[in-house]
Amino acid sequence: MSKTKQATKQKQLLHLVFGGELETLDGVSFRDPSKLDIVGIYPDNDSALAAWKAKAQSTVDNAHMRYFVVHLYRLLDPDVEAL
Repeated sequence: MSKTKQATKQKQLLHLVFGGELETLDGVSFRDPSKLDIVGIYPDNDSALAAWKAKAQSTVDNAHMRYFVVHLYRLLDPDVEAL
């Protein structure tokens, strides 16, 4: 790959979007972890937030349903900083 292409290619910052029904409204313990909804893995924060927002809005009638964005790139390489 040429230096020009390398310079313009952005670093992949993977994000996981998932959710499920919580046991209580003030915690983050799931009622049934085997039923977690794995929405997907996204290459950047903007696309992950768009997916999170769509899923969260589609479950607005269930107060116990929560969706989260996990910054996978921070787990894979803790020294990486977001752009």
